[in-house]
Amino acid sequence: MATDPDRPEESNEPDEPTGQPANPFAGTPLEHMLGGAAGGMDLSALLGQMQQWLAPHDGPVNWELSTQVARQVVAQHPDPSPTGTQRSAVTEAVRLADLWLDAVTDLPSGVATAEAWSRAQWVEGTQPVWARVVEPVAEHVVGAVGAAMPDEIKQVAGPLVGLLGQAGSAMFGQQLGQGLGALAGEVLSGTDVGLPLAPAGTGALLPTNISAFGEGLDQQASDVMLYAALRECAHQRLFVHVAWLAPHLLGAVDAYARGTRIDLSAIEESVRGLDPSNPAAIQEALQGGMFEPRSTPEQQAALERLETILALVEGWVDEVVGQATFGRMPSASALREAFRRRRATGGPAEQTFASLVGLELRPRRLRDAASLFGALRDREGPATRDAVWAHPDLMPTTTDLDDPLGFRPGQGAESASDSADMDAALRQLLDDGGGEGGGEDRGGGGGGQDDGGDEDRGGGDGGQDDGGEGQPRPGS
Repeated sequence: MATDPDRPEESNEPDEPTGQPANPFAGTPLEHMLGGAAGGMDLSALLGQMQQWLAPHDGPVNWELSTQVARQVVAQHPDPSPTGTQRSAVTEAVRLADLWLDAVTDLPSGVATAEAWSRAQWVEGTQPVWARVVEPVAEHVVGAVGAAMPDEIKQVAGPLVGLLGQAGSAMFGQQLGQGLGALAGEVLSGTDVGLPLAPAGTGALLPTNISAFGEGLDQQASDVMLYAALRECAHQRLFVHVAWLAPHLLGAVDAYARGTRIDLSAIEESVRGLDPSNPAAIQEALQGGMFEPRSTPEQQAALERLETILALVEGWVDEVVGQATFGRMPSASALREAFRRRRATGGPAEQTFASLVGLELRPRRLRDAASLFGALRDREGPATRDAVWAHPDLMPTTTDLDDPLGFRPGQGAESASDSADMDAALRQLLDDGGGEGGGEDRGGGGGGQDDGGDEDRGGGDGGQDDGGEGQPRPGS
């Protein structure tokens, strides 16, 4: 049969369907990654990538994936296990540091074991505490993504919405692993970021990182090691013996997390056009802070509280280490300034962690806090300086850091408490009054009590001295 030259050649390929099946992820941030069936995407590559993301795990973070990614980041640079000589140097530095600190603070040692860690050991050893710190953030980040999804999308996607949440959790875990791996390359100890990351009672130092940090300081390596040990041991005294401190810090992180808001358009832009068969491209997108939360007023307020307590921790550590090294270590002044700059501004890895996880752990007002504790020690002695840690209500506030030389322990808390107690007493008297005359009689009595209370508070210096002897509430 002759072929009509004017007739288009017939194709053996099946006709294009007139209508594509609805993409269940249309309108979500993962539309361009998970809608690949219609676009000719390699489904085997997609399934291979998603198999890792959707592996069963407990909680809002896939910690197995996160730890794996962090170890991979660490492995990009040499990470030798500590030698016997390094372990001995760490043990001796921690022993000497605790001996010096005993002379300048009544808080006892918090170190039961001194350990030398590699970077990989830091990743593994700090993971349980990181879980407590980061999971509130992850829970709110992943939850914010689901909450922002339109109801019609949820109805179309059906049970796949749960998979989307699980994938988001895994992607956050991979992003967290990038941040932790970067931090592992810079941290000097178990408490270097201001949190008690090492197991309780463990004074952990990273000799490789300490050596790298000291290379540009023009100081003896043994002095740098000892100064890092002094800071680690001072941190441990606070975290071990001030029972409310660690929960208070974690509560501040949780308050920060509750204010999380996610910019879905930014996530969509990050994943647009990503090829799941190219893991490097996905990793690059995650390194760019795909899940970085959008700043909100609630977060700014919570962040200010978090930065204040971190500054107070670092300021107290700076103060007692300065006292411990006075007259003993000629290089202490230079090392103190180097560590101050490092903590107050944050290194590249700390900035990377903040970008990836959306959580800054930076004591911006470290110098003000150190001045406050130093002035308190000069004026009322080291016992009063340390007694403010007896209760969170006695701690300096952000306003106190504006005038560090004028801080009086417990003054703000006592004033607020006295005012509240007086208001409550007056309300009780008025509520219980049987008549107008009775109320006036009681009101006169209340005025007399008020005068007496003012006289008691006028002698507040003696009350503060009592507080310096270790009373829970100076002046009570």
